[in-house]
Amino acid sequence: MRLASIDIGTNSLHMIVVNVRPDLSFEVIDREKEMVRLGAGGLDGKALTPEAMQAALQVLSKFQRLAESHSVDEIVAVATSAVREAENGGEFLKTVAAETGIRPRVISGTEEARLIHMAAAYGVGAAGEVLVVIDIGGGSVEITRGAGPTMESGRSFKLGVIRLTERFVKSDPISEREERKLVRHIDADVGEHIGRIRRAGFDRVVGTSGTILSLGAIAAGHQGRGGPGSLRNRRVSAKQLHRVRRTMTSLNLGKRVRVPGLEPRRADLSPAGAVLLDTLVRRLAADEITLCDLSLREGVVLDYIARHRKQIAQADRYPDVRRRSIIELAERCHYWPAHAQQVARLAGQLFDATRDRHALGPRERGWLELGALVHDIGSLISYESHHKHSYYLVKHGDLRGFDPHEIDIIGLIARYHRQATPKKSHEGFAELAREHRAVVRLLGAIVRLAEGLDRSHAQVVTGLTVAEDNDGLVITLRTRGDAELELWAARRHAEPLAEVLETPIRFEVAAPDQASMKDATTHAQHAGHSPHVSRAPVRRRRDRRLREDHAARSPG
Repeated sequence: MRLASIDIGTNSLHMIVVNVRPDLSFEVIDREKEMVRLGAGGLDGKALTPEAMQAALQVLSKFQRLAESHSVDEIVAVATSAVREAENGGEFLKTVAAETGIRPRVISGTEEARLIHMAAAYGVGAAGEVLVVIDIGGGSVEITRGAGPTMESGRSFKLGVIRLTERFVKSDPISEREERKLVRHIDADVGEHIGRIRRAGFDRVVGTSGTILSLGAIAAGHQGRGGPGSLRNRRVSAKQLHRVRRTMTSLNLGKRVRVPGLEPRRADLSPAGAVLLDTLVRRLAADEITLCDLSLREGVVLDYIARHRKQIAQADRYPDVRRRSIIELAERCHYWPAHAQQVARLAGQLFDATRDRHALGPRERGWLELGALVHDIGSLISYESHHKHSYYLVKHGDLRGFDPHEIDIIGLIARYHRQATPKKSHEGFAELAREHRAVVRLLGAIVRLAEGLDRSHAQVVTGLTVAEDNDGLVITLRTRGDAELELWAARRHAEPLAEVLETPIRFEVAAPDQASMKDATTHAQHAGHSPHVSRAPVRRRRDRRLREDHAARSPG
């Protein structure tokens, strides 16, 4: 299964595209990041600016196209502090959905902390260790404690680098007075939480996010051991972080942008970030911090995997997102797999055997199979008019990978498997293009006949052949056991297909071959009775069904 995970942050927008492996681990196959400063000037309940929203929309549109190029099965997007606090955050998300099709959900600070902790534990491979995880974003900082991937305590504080810079950093370089006020503010906010963590104890501190990785890169530069590309699981001492703080607070912006390892676009935020990280590590009395390049976006992936194990297994069974989407809908509607697959199989055989007459191709055959698989799902609502309910469920089933007109076609194929033939007055049919209406007439008629060929839901018909003579088409059925009910139903439901193909249709039953008879006998013996004894109750049920169908169609 392939996922795209998007983090709409206060400072940056991130996306990763991952392949989920059968063992439920994942590998990143693409990633993108843009620093758009969505929360600049819009925190603490203020509105996101039009410029920031437009920049974010452009990036998200690019992300959507990139995800589509990777044929992802799902785009999972979350929005954090900036959108969470902004008075127009909801309006922004509606615009994102309308213009890109991406539907982000706003997550709470606690949920953000949980997902970050999960990602950090996965990234450093700390199965049995008690971790403290720090993530510094543009609008908030998350500080968690937990054993392995399970967060036991965690909080989100409004101490992000954009927020702190806008509030406290008024001079360049930052003045000593501003730095002291900043430290007092940090201590007042996090002191109690960090005190509890210190008393509870921990094995190590892990730092995630762009701000911490950038400061870690500077520390690595001081050591002469490479830049951001070699930071994964690098341990940086508290003393090194303190030296980075002194550097960032002593230099003006022009000099900070030239500091080795610092991402230039973070230079204006780096004094507040360095003071914040150094203060947190010192208050924890930690000797070092482990750098981790996994954060919220990876946590979103891990959380999705944990909550969608069945769908991921389904993705391995059905790599094609369209077929998988249909099967998932059918399963949600408690369909009968054996019957649905039998109808789809027989419908495909009818389609192939009559190709010279209808001249349709693989695309239409695909629609036929998918429509056949969901033809009966409307029974979830009610057996009466279940063909109409099937259309409704397909139409509103949140199917993925299809164009809108394809969903209509598949739903209408299911709708016309019984009773009335297509009319322009029917919902959905009139809106189709003329050539698609003709396709639906044919494919609906094929499914109608195929459904009749499994009237007993017992898969009695093992296959069929179609030949043509002077009197029309001859459909010869291969069967195992008694196919009387199937033959009766097929004759009743052949007329719509005969009209579309403009030729009469008649049926013959081939003599059962010995292998089929042996399979039927073996099946009956495994069930604990002889094939002859088991036929009587089946016959009585069939006779009752015949009488009920006849009564339902009799006048009055």
